[in-house]
Amino acid sequence: MATLLALLSSLLWGSADYHAGNLSKRLPTMVVLGINQAFGLAFGILLLLISGGWIAPSLDSSGYLVNGALAGLCGYAGLLCLYAGLSSGRMGVVSPISSLSVLIPLFFALIIKGDQLSTPVTMGVIAAIIGGFLASGPEITQGLPIKPVLLALGAALGFGSALTFMAIGSQQSSLMTMITMRSTTFIVSAAYFIKMRSGGGVRKSDIPLLAAIGIADFSANLLLGVATTKGLVSIAMVLGSLYPIATAVLAYIFLHERLHKAQYIGVVLAVGGVALISALQ
Repeated sequence: MATLLALLSSLLWGSADYHAGNLSKRLPTMVVLGINQAFGLAFGILLLLISGGWIAPSLDSSGYLVNGALAGLCGYAGLLCLYAGLSSGRMGVVSPISSLSVLIPLFFALIIKGDQLSTPVTMGVIAAIIGGFLASGPEITQGLPIKPVLLALGAALGFGSALTFMAIGSQQSSLMTMITMRSTTFIVSAAYFIKMRSGGGVRKSDIPLLAAIGIADFSANLLLGVATTKGLVSIAMVLGSLYPIATAVLAYIFLHERLHKAQYIGVVLAVGGVALISALQ
């Protein structure tokens, strides 16, 4: 169950990132992020009302409130860096580097939390991480321009930290952790729109896509949070980190971006790693 939830999370994440990156080529990154995150919050509140999963907040360091807020701030910073990087047109630079964010929660799970992995599963984890990196098409033949690289590193740091805080908060409540995340980002976005006093050029025709991005992103976070409670945090995080594959595939289908040999190798490695992990869990 944890494997399936984490893989579905990566699929939703990659799809949301692709569409958000494309919108960010026409609209300010903060506008795309702020609006889709607001839709994500509304979706989360709806789920809360339906499920009745309200838990009173506390300031406990292991609770959902503190960790959800920290995850929201870190994730927001990561998304800003990711969308800005993707809008530069160098998806093959930004996506692979940002996928290395998994190393941060993986370190937390293995070193601090104490997850124990067998040798075959460890091999599967390594294959999946390398496969996710290669499958997203690292562009090194034309050099590594400094701005996309820095943005990608910022995204990796933000996402990795957010994932770690998400995993901690989800032990109390995955849904409340995600709602706290979106509430935090909503406050930041609201302050931005109040300052700008404009909608940033958003058209009515953009709203359905922005809503879909927000719902997909929230759902991806929620599914990954639940996955960390159903199995090993390390495994869930590795499988959830395969989202660049979905981004690359969509770019190939809709933007006709050519796949390189390394990407095919990456897909094979990622699929093999996932299969190995799934078979031994």
